[in-house]
Amino acid sequence: MAKALVVGGGGREHALAWKLAQSDRINTVFVAPGNAGTAHENGVENIAIAANDVDQLCEFAQLERVNLTVIGPEGPLVEGIVDRFTEKGLRCLGPSGKAAQLEGSKSFAKDFLQRHNIPTAEHQVFSKSTSAFAWLESNEPPFVIKADGLAAGKGVIITHELKEAKQAITQILEEQRFGAAGNQVVIEQFLSGEEVSYICLVSGKEVLPLATSQDHKARDEGDQGPNTGGMGAYSPAPIVDTSLNQRILKQVIEPTVNGLASEGIPYTGFLYAGLMIGEDNVPRVLEFNCRLGDPETQPILMRLNSDLAILCDAVLDGHIADIDVTWDKRCSLGVVMASAGYPDHYDIGLPINGLDRPEADTVKVFHAGTNDRDGQVLTSGGRVLCVTALGSDIESARESVYSTIKTIHWPGSFWRADIGHRALARQKTEHK
Repeated sequence: MAKALVVGGGGREHALAWKLAQSDRINTVFVAPGNAGTAHENGVENIAIAANDVDQLCEFAQLERVNLTVIGPEGPLVEGIVDRFTEKGLRCLGPSGKAAQLEGSKSFAKDFLQRHNIPTAEHQVFSKSTSAFAWLESNEPPFVIKADGLAAGKGVIITHELKEAKQAITQILEEQRFGAAGNQVVIEQFLSGEEVSYICLVSGKEVLPLATSQDHKARDEGDQGPNTGGMGAYSPAPIVDTSLNQRILKQVIEPTVNGLASEGIPYTGFLYAGLMIGEDNVPRVLEFNCRLGDPETQPILMRLNSDLAILCDAVLDGHIADIDVTWDKRCSLGVVMASAGYPDHYDIGLPINGLDRPEADTVKVFHAGTNDRDGQVLTSGGRVLCVTALGSDIESARESVYSTIKTIHWPGSFWRADIGHRALARQKTEHK
């Protein structure tokens, strides 16, 4: 029997470990460093190694003879963890450091999109605030201001006034709010429409689309407030019908994987395209992620009937075209429970109550920012849990989630009460 290693400690990694542990070919799933949820999962074992400690992770994988490593977070991917594992003959799912620049540098991604005629918003890149201000003054808001590098999903600021835009530029370039991620800033034209998360498994030029999903980035209800790492998601996304699915594959995904291959940086692993679907039905790329999304992973993996380990092995062996993936026909929806102050400053070490109640078969509480001290689960991050459920439709999945949320509590916990609102509005319109 094989051993697997999942690198990371968030909600995405809990979902990955939970799903891999269900595989007939996997005996043990190690998670480094994991969280309180993975610590209590059958067939899963936490390892006290940080996700960015590449040397220790390599050493552990060699020592334990790990057969499959799946990288969860973006940081280690951009730092080249897959290259290091591969050099040592270890099977590791994820893109090379070069390919991970698609997420690691927004300016690299935007230039790549332009080179390969992939639809996206117009943009400018600046490293000095004076030249950025001059450009802003000669253009009309709203503007989308992005830190060029990795900022844990928080480096995007949408501004509706010139003063706000200048303030965002100052925070990123001068005050270094996002550290080295803000050495350059990307200013984009604001796109309106409906967002879609389109995630695939990629092996060179072969592509295997996963179930569609939609994330909710804004912290507050009605899609208001600051951008976050994601406050909830559901699958499937009803906006992606057969016609739009084909359009996304032909106009975005295939040109991306073919373009990377043609530039000598073939792609392996999960590829996430964050898309804005405008009134013209054109899928425009907002961002690329070089890994599974969080919180999209949780509802997507709730619906996956196929063996995840078999899918991962097929990618690494280069034969995903032969794989037939099956999905639960039910809908799934996940809501993030966060700590007061997120995405800025929040307290940690707060005791969580209500996790000892038995879950229904159709409900799963995935842990993100948690740890375990003497049998008590405590908060350790801003996004703490993702309560996820299956249902015959979005509405029934949503009801299960919110009734479960009412039984869980810690001081200052909050969540959005409107996750899935677009799908429900679309459903109502179609039934009129």
